[in-house]
Amino acid sequence: MDIWHVRGGNRLFGSCRVQGSKNASLPVLAASVVLPVRSVLKNVPRLKDVDAALQILSHLGCRIDRGEEELIIDSTSFTGAEIPRELMAEMRSSVIFMGALLARCGEAKLSLPGGCQLGKRPIDLHLSALRQMGAEIEEEGSDLFCRAERLRGADIDLRFPSVGATENIMLAACAAEGRTTIHGAAREPEIVSLQAYLASIGADIHGAGTSTITICGAVGRENTVYTVPSDRIVASTLACACAAAGGRIILSGVKADHFSTVLHFLNDAGCDIINFKDIVEISSNGDLRSPGHIVTAPYPGFPTDAQPILMAALLRSHGTTQFTETIFENRYRQVSELRRLGADLTVSGTEAVLRGVETLHGETLTAPDLRGGAAMIVAGLHTRGETRIIDAGHIARGYDSFDDTLCALGAEVWIEHK
Repeated sequence: MDIWHVRGGNRLFGSCRVQGSKNASLPVLAASVVLPVRSVLKNVPRLKDVDAALQILSHLGCRIDRGEEELIIDSTSFTGAEIPRELMAEMRSSVIFMGALLARCGEAKLSLPGGCQLGKRPIDLHLSALRQMGAEIEEEGSDLFCRAERLRGADIDLRFPSVGATENIMLAACAAEGRTTIHGAAREPEIVSLQAYLASIGADIHGAGTSTITICGAVGRENTVYTVPSDRIVASTLACACAAAGGRIILSGVKADHFSTVLHFLNDAGCDIINFKDIVEISSNGDLRSPGHIVTAPYPGFPTDAQPILMAALLRSHGTTQFTETIFENRYRQVSELRRLGADLTVSGTEAVLRGVETLHGETLTAPDLRGGAAMIVAGLHTRGETRIIDAGHIARGYDSFDDTLCALGAEVWIEHK
């Protein structure tokens, strides 16, 4: 159990390099077992979810060596296709090991994944797609038994651009006979990252970043070196932190296009945004206005992961902001806690209405999930007095040394470990 302490009132100044992406790292880690290969991965963040994935890889027989700058995974010593329930329960992204294990050894025994409780996140799209490719999948309670004597290419139409389903298909298709085409594929930057890694180990794959991805198997290579891109949600969080607290910060190692919708609304709220090459500069006087109506949507729309964080940044803005959540029905779990700070927030179904208030006051809050916890940190930066956030480990699932990052920019933040 951690207790985050945030004392508001300090403006943020300085520059920082944004950490590697959690949501790009996890599918690459799963992909490292698709073929027997030694992968040298750079810019992989030190996170609880990454640690959980490495535990799974170790359990499967992979050799892992983590240094300061590199993470080396040697999957040539792969020994098994079963993942214990306790390891699967650590994170939602563990489900993509299903496609990876089917590709490597034609079978997988695992259970339904864990992760933040954001509402229904069924894996029916994953299962349907893999069955179309020749997999036989039995469901017994929360356990899944998957077998495929021969995976075959297929034309797969996704009725929703699921990131996880797209990733699972991409991994399984590396071992399938013939061509696999995904129609209605997710377009997130993390999908582009996974394609780049798979291509580096010999996969014939094209189209990531569009709604149609084509995979024609893989020839396999002994070694690869791959650098994980920066985390667009962490970049969004830092941008929102500066918007709320005021100041001027420079984010390096980022691609503005990856979180352009967040930057768009921050600009509408009164922030000055400058971007060039791999640098984004955000300036704010802390006196924000409503940016209007914010609707979450699959990429390239506004990311659901950034919704709680932008909401927290706008708590003292002038005017009324409406949010519409289209991805997760429980994505407003932060609202009741933010109200304890004095925020004026109402929720009805998928809609939330924020009316800006003049001041917020410090209080003790409880982080309900990863992004809700990050939102409370952002809220604390423009709150009078001290905000304490009781966190059962959610924030560490997605943010690497976030207290140090904020302190280096001038914030007063520290963690009390219980």
